[in-house]
Formats: sequence, structure tokens, C-alpha cells
Amino acid sequence: MFPIYRKYVNNWSYFKIISENEFYELKISGLNYSLSLYKAMIYPDKLMISDMIENKDNFWAEIDSNEYQQVLANCEKNKTKRKF
Repeated sequence: MFPIYRKYVNNWSYFKIISENEFYELKISGLNYSLSLYKAMIYPDKLMISDMIENKDNFWAEIDSNEYQQVLANCEKNKTKRKF
């Protein structure tokens, strides 16, 4: 089942969900990007991951591994890694 890939429709954040409790967020802002691992420790965070997996209310766009990897490679090549 995992990983599962999602993105916000504005293309500013991409998600690689690796378990029911963990995901990576690739966030893009102008010429910068960040890649962060999030671990759900409290119920609201776990609920958010569940919503992402189910794509509740079509809040996220479903993407595949290829799109995620292409965006990540483009960021690593053309953008500056920052911590947001």
C-alpha cells in the first residue's frame, strides 16, 4: 500500500506518505525548497494522514512516484534547500 503520493493542487507541496503515521513533505517556495519528515504523535496529525490517504474531500491531488521524483530532482538541481 505504501508509499502513497499526493500534492496540493497549487503545486507548492508534495507528499510521500510512507506509513499511517509518517510522511515526507516537499515544500516549494520560489527558488527554495524543503524536505521534511513528519511523524504523527497526536490524534489530529494521525487524522490528517488518514485524510490524505483517503483523499478526503479531494483536498489533495493524487500523483504517482514518477511525478514526485521528478519534482524532487528538479528542486535538488535548480533550487536552494532551506528549512521552512
